[in-house]
Parts: sequence; C-alpha cells; structure tokens
Amino acid sequence: MNLFASLMRTVVPIAVGVLLGLAARAGLDLDDATVTATLTTLYYALFRVLEEAAGRIGWEPLRVVAGVLLGWARPPAYNPPGEGAAR
Repeated sequence: MNLFASLMRTVVPIAVGVLLGLAARAGLDLDDATVTATLTTLYYALFRVLEEAAGRIGWEPLRVVAGVLLGWARPPAYNPPGEGAAR
C-alpha cells in the first residue's frame, strides 16, 4: 500500500503539471519542458506545504484535501530500517 501511495503522490502532480503546462502554453512562447517542470514543482510544493502545515495545526480537512490533490490523502508511511525487511 505504501508503494501505491508513493506512486500516486508522484504521478498526480506530474499529470497536473502537464495539464497546467498545456493550459499555460496557449498563447505563451515558452519551452514545454520548462513550463511543465516549473508548474509541476510549484503545484507539488504548494500542496505539500499546505498538507504539512495543516497537520501541524491540527486542521484535518485541509490536510486531507491537500493530500488528495497530491494523489493520496495521506503521505506514505515507511517502516524504520530493519523492521519488516526480508533478511
């Protein structure tokens, strides 16, 4: 489950960045890769900061919305090294 959550939280911001890049490209003379990378980074950073801030102040609805907009309602949780690892 953590792998799926991690992948969703990577793929969704990229997809949104591509869509925002296409929207921004209409009428702009910018390199597609630059627009997409910039918008993807800004999108991810904005909602990740909101998610973290909402968690710190205990505002659960904002944390959930920010998480959903990142592709998964909660950040993936990872086991500490050595726990649950195959030996």
